Amino acid sequence: MLKVVIDTNVFISSFFGGIPREIINYWKKGEITLCLSQEIIEEYIEVLNRLGLKDKNEIQNLTKLFAEGYHSIFAAKTPDIEVVENDPDDNKFIECAVALDSKIIISGVSHLKNLKKYVDIEIRSPKEFIERMFV
Repeated sequence: MLKVVIDTNVFISSFFGGIPREIINYWKKGEITLCLSQEIIEEYIEVLNRLGLKDKNEIQNLTKLFAEGYHSIFAAKTPDIEVVENDPDDNKFIECAVALDSKIIISGVSHLKNLKKYVDIEIRSPKEFIERMFV
């Protein structure tokens, strides 16, 4: 099973359709495993609430999927890694990938995408991920 870390930008964008929605649908169908940490989940929920998404049931269903470990694995502890200089808060995605041995981070933000790679972890845009997923 392909393990991926999805940054908050891509995750939140999935609520509005497009390629990010396709990626989340792969997760919901069990075709990819979502790698999560407490920090990542907290940021997902915080941003969803801040955006004031009207569908509170959708947010509750999502948190239930996380809590049940639905096609997800959870890092109880992550290493401290400091490679994202422009936005150190985004180091959590690399830390999660390292902790759970994920080889792919899907990101829509330039300071992560510009890294392209961290050790053996590829950082791909949503479009790159979809184009290369089943190749």
